[in-house]
Amino acid sequence: MTNDMTVGNPTKLIMSFALPLIIGNIFQQFYSMADTFIVGRTIGVSALAAVGATGAIAFLIIGFIFGVTCGFSVITAQYFGAGDYDGVRRSVGTSVILSVVVTVIVTLISVLTAYPLLKFMNTPEDIIDQSYIYIIIIFWGIFSIVFYNLLSSIIRALGDSKTPLIFLIIASVLNIVLDFVLILFVHMGVAGAAVATVISQFVSGVLCLFYVMKRFDILKLSKKDFAFSWDFAWEHLRVGLPMAFQFSITAIGVMVLQAVLNKFGSVTVGAFTAASKIEELLTQVYPAIGTTIATYAAQNYGAGKYRRIKAGVRSCMIISFIYSIAAGIFCVFVGKYLTMLFVGNDQPLVVEQAQIYLNCIAVFLTFLGILFIYRNVLQAIGKGTFPLLAGVSELLLRIFAALYISGFLGYVGVCLAGPIAWVGAAVLLFIAYIIISSTFPEQIDKEDNNNDYISEHNSAERNIE
Repeated sequence: MTNDMTVGNPTKLIMSFALPLIIGNIFQQFYSMADTFIVGRTIGVSALAAVGATGAIAFLIIGFIFGVTCGFSVITAQYFGAGDYDGVRRSVGTSVILSVVVTVIVTLISVLTAYPLLKFMNTPEDIIDQSYIYIIIIFWGIFSIVFYNLLSSIIRALGDSKTPLIFLIIASVLNIVLDFVLILFVHMGVAGAAVATVISQFVSGVLCLFYVMKRFDILKLSKKDFAFSWDFAWEHLRVGLPMAFQFSITAIGVMVLQAVLNKFGSVTVGAFTAASKIEELLTQVYPAIGTTIATYAAQNYGAGKYRRIKAGVRSCMIISFIYSIAAGIFCVFVGKYLTMLFVGNDQPLVVEQAQIYLNCIAVFLTFLGILFIYRNVLQAIGKGTFPLLAGVSELLLRIFAALYISGFLGYVGVCLAGPIAWVGAAVLLFIAYIIISSTFPEQIDKEDNNNDYISEHNSAERNIE
């Protein structure tokens, strides 16, 4: 089912679209959380640290893939919002071609640089071999990551956020089952966790493909939809590449942070890993809201309904602020109990250090919400340069905190590096949005009030069930 987000109550549309995304993102985190939980409780803290030490490198590559595929789908959403279904099909065809090229290039670069990056990041010698085994399998499975992320992004671009959720639940359950089988019974160690993740991601991609082929009539592509045009390809790349590089720039800062963290030893790395998994779980609301406002803004931008974009941003800000307060309280008072799920009750130092990290981020979660909302709305309306610049500022601030603030605050300085980067990037993105949104043509909005009934009637015809 497609969903026209250019008509109807913005808050209701955003809530109904975001909720499946939030649930889906949480289930997607079960991929890595299942790895972390099972590895930490069955193989040991050193294996937990080995998986955790790959997080920054994985984010560098997977973030790039997520950014570029989401960027391609922004163009698809704009054509859908404008009612140009031929453009939608051409956009999907071009996205497929570009994604194949991206897969080949990124896989080769990732596989060749995996071990040197682990060495560069000061990965402790007692875990580097296990870290390499885990990450190299993930990198050889990049095709499955591209496969799923592209198709799920296209489905969401047409307003359907519920179906990818169903497929993620199935894949998450499969991932957990495979983790237990490959680690506990086949005795593959950390390699088993990586293989389980790749297989599960591929299965979710296959399910998306079958669904698209069966249910979306407007996505029945023909040979002409794959006709390659550099101009049309550039229309996708000018959005996709800034989004991809923005994630990669952020990941470079995380890698520097990980390199500094690794100097504290495998126990501290294990604590930081456990706390990071809790953070990732709690903060999945923010990328869900970001994806929602990106789809919503892209469709309305394509339809020329700029006032609705502003209304949607306001709704997202209110939702994000309320959630940030609740999540911060949860981090402070419940975080240590979740940490014990990963490492058990006999690791008091790990639990203590993990709680320090959770206390640090709890205060700054509001800024993380601001960052995701304004970053995504700017990317959705084709202003990707500003999020890219904000990403550079985030990189510089994270590196500064990791290298210098940690010099006199120690581990606490490492924990504050992320929040400091969030604040700096959020402020820049907020200023950019205020300036750009002030230039939206107001005269188009006046037409919206007169044409609401007509738009809603046309929307009903455009919804495909």
